[in-house]
Amino acid sequence: MDRFTSMQLFIRLVDSGSFSRTARDMNLTQPTVTKHIAAIEARLGVRLLNRNTRGMRLTEAGTLFYEHCKIIQREVETADDMVTRLGERVNGRLRIASSSGFGRRVVMPLALEFMADNPAVQLDLQFDDHMIDLVEHGIDVSVRMGKLADSTLGSRCLGLNPWVTVASPAYLARCGEPTHPSMLATHHCIVYSSVQGDHLWHYADSKGTPIPVAVGGPLRTNNISCVTSATIDGIGIALLPHYIARRWIVRGTLKSILKGFPLPSQEIHAVYPSPRLVPAKVSAWIGFLQTQFADDAWIKREWGNIDSLR
Repeated sequence: MDRFTSMQLFIRLVDSGSFSRTARDMNLTQPTVTKHIAAIEARLGVRLLNRNTRGMRLTEAGTLFYEHCKIIQREVETADDMVTRLGERVNGRLRIASSSGFGRRVVMPLALEFMADNPAVQLDLQFDDHMIDLVEHGIDVSVRMGKLADSTLGSRCLGLNPWVTVASPAYLARCGEPTHPSMLATHHCIVYSSVQGDHLWHYADSKGTPIPVAVGGPLRTNNISCVTSATIDGIGIALLPHYIARRWIVRGTLKSILKGFPLPSQEIHAVYPSPRLVPAKVSAWIGFLQTQFADDAWIKREWGNIDSLR
């Protein structure tokens, strides 16, 4: 038995928890399975399993070996799938999810471009600020912002979404312009409640030393359009994604402040139900997104046609 097949046997044994069941599934005898496990242990020079009358338990080395065998198995399956689907046509219904603001402003126009290039694809766009279960809702790909929790989902990092601190010239004329993040404690700040830890804004100095600042103010909202509109109206200081703020900064409607104190950028990820056997339509959409977010050119694009504030 070759090494990869031995790995598959070991994976099956751990998953089933039974030598007899593994033998049946792999069309082998139980003594043969036992011999193969012994051969793997002899080759590696470590014990992978401890057995007694009540069953078996992985050793520390066995657990590590099992995890890496699973990774190798998944990579081989992915390679096979990629070759198999190389000539497959991109077609069918593609269900895409994202947050409301980013979905309307960014995902929607990109989805229309993708659809124009792939006329055999029908799109179903779901925009919601609540985290949804991809499998339960039948979502093929979700475009998510921020760090991902560990899960069995497949994911690809697409790029970064930088944020800036902004205020209207009228507000700054009335209340003064802060020159250090600590001065925000005396200002009206507009809180975007959809961001985790929204009342705590995280800056850094020129050396990268963190400067967390607790903020507060007269307005708190979970809608980024409301944050933007209130900032333009001079209600207070806000944090905005650069792709939203840029058009208003260029026009002079908003001013970027505290430029010497950068904010952390959000990661942009494509998330899909499983890393295995990814459909061609999903791979094509993710590949398209990767080209769009490959550099900061997307930030400078005019996104106002879909969701203009004024």
